This record gives sequence, structure tokens and C-alpha cells, in this order.
Amino acid sequence: MTAMDDKGRASPAVILASLGTAGLYEVLTVLATQDKTVRAASPWQDDPYDAVVSLTQFAVPMLGLVIALRLLAWRAPGGPDRERQMVRAAGAMTALIGLTLVFEWAAVIGGAHAPSWNTRTSVLISGLVVASTLTVAVTALLVRCRRPRGSSRRWRHDWLGDVVLVCGRIPVLRRWATPEAAAWVRRRAMTVFVTLSVLAAVGIAGSLAIGERWTNPLLIAWALIVETTSNLAFCVISNAVAGFVARPPRTRARRVAETSVLAGCLAIQVTVAFRDVLWAAIGAGSLTSVPSLVALTLGAGLVTCLATAWLLLSPGTHDERHAPWNRPPPR
Repeated sequence: MTAMDDKGRASPAVILASLGTAGLYEVLTVLATQDKTVRAASPWQDDPYDAVVSLTQFAVPMLGLVIALRLLAWRAPGGPDRERQMVRAAGAMTALIGLTLVFEWAAVIGGAHAPSWNTRTSVLISGLVVASTLTVAVTALLVRCRRPRGSSRRWRHDWLGDVVLVCGRIPVLRRWATPEAAAWVRRRAMTVFVTLSVLAAVGIAGSLAIGERWTNPLLIAWALIVETTSNLAFCVISNAVAGFVARPPRTRARRVAETSVLAGCLAIQVTVAFRDVLWAAIGAGSLTSVPSLVALTLGAGLVTCLATAWLLLSPGTHDERHAPWNRPPPR
């Protein structure tokens, strides 16, 4: 398999290879998390390993789906932008897989839940070996397709434009997917990201509450907030990497606000993953109450958000006028 075609562009085969790797990873992840007998023998069934697995279990198929759908417009106008953006999206998806595999290997090497290991554990570790090998190979191919830094500033097409292009060929969707609708989404991208994050969080948190038979309203509300912040961080970061929605320039105050919120969202995810260690580090003993859990995780997010805003608003903060998120919207 070659990374580049005869025109020096990324080969679709590289994108398909990344999708195949993601598909295998998702099958193994669903098996390890949804089958109770397999999960009981999994080395990475608990946090901090499970926190990363839970995130990528939903993020990887989301990226894989949009990448696969965009292949339908591979030969449409704007090919160079599309190729670079899809390579970046595939790279982000592969990076998430790689991060999860690192945590899973850490669980295996650390002997987590070793007394409960059995034949199912051997199957999981075998799958981990195969997934790791494929991920390394795909990463090498994607690295060969990389472009010089700063090339994203010259993009004039985004994924949203391709949605309009493809939907324009479908009579039922043609009246809804218009250039005007795409322009509205670009102007209000953050609002769209927040809305989608909340809707997805309702489904995930609701499933958790039903599956785990939660009855504590505070715990359910906490799960909803944590899932929302996780989804929002995923939306913002993946959009910055792959250019799903090309956003128009924003004021410095708005950039600072969005960056601060993003930092708070990431802090919440890290604190959730390492909550027991952090709680013990402050000398509070075992983390057993829901109010303590809420105070620790959401408090860390709030403090990080405020600290980030203070740092960015401090005198001497570097000029961001030429940052990637300030490039002009597509024509």
C-alpha cells in the first residue's frame, strides 16, 4: 500500500486502512466493555484505564463515520483541502486509538485485576497486539501524508460544504442542506457544538443511569455534565484539527472564553480518570460520597477554566490574529 498516489496526494487506501483499524478497535472495545463476562476478565475495566476507553468508544466511530461519508465526495472540487483534512481526521482518530492502547497496555503490564484473568483475558490481549500493530502501521502511512505546518490556513473548503454538495443530489434533503444553512452553522459553530454535546450526553448518561440503576439525582446530573464536557472537548479539538466547520474570525474575548472552557472540560476528564488518586493525595481518604465526587471533578474544571482565562488575559499574551482558527471561512 502506498501513502501517496501518482499526483502526490494522499491515497484513499490510507484512509480506508485507518477506517479498517478503527473498525477492529471498536469491535474489540465493545466486546471488552459490553459483554459482562469478558469485562470481568479485562485488565482495563476500571479507571483510569476505563475513562479513556469510554471516551474513545464513542469518539472513534463518530470520526470513522464522517470520514467514510466524506469519501463519497472524494473527487469533488476542492480535492487538496479535502485530502489534507481527511488525513488530519484519520490522524486524530488513530491518535485516539493509540492513546487508548497505551492505557490498555499499562493495565496489562501493571497486572490490573490479575487474579481474575482467564482465557477471555488472553483473547483481549491478543486483540490488543493486533490492534497495536495495525495502529503503528497506519500511523506510519499517515505521517508520510503530512503537510507542512500552516497549510490549514489556506483551506477554502470544509466538510460542511461537502455535506451541502452531497445532500444537493438528494431531493428530500436538498431544501434543508443549503449554502445559507451552512453559513449559519459556521457563524454559530460553538452553539451547535454545545447543543450536539448535550443531546449526546443525555443519551449516554441516561443509558448509564438505567443500566446501573442510579437513583441519586446528583449523580445523574454529574454524569450528564461530565459527558457534555467530554463531547464538547471532542467537538472543538477535532474541528480545530480536521476543519469540519471553517469558523469565521472571532474577537479575542470570545477566543479566550472558548479556550478557557475547553481547558476546564479537559481538566474534568483528567480528574474523573484519576479521582481516587487525587482525592487520596489531598489527604481526604477514600472517595465514597457523590457530593465529594462532584466537588472534586467539577471544582477542578472550574478552577482550571478561571486560571486559563486569567493567564490568557494577562498583559503580554501573544497575538493570536494569525492562529488557525482565524482563517477566512470557505468561499
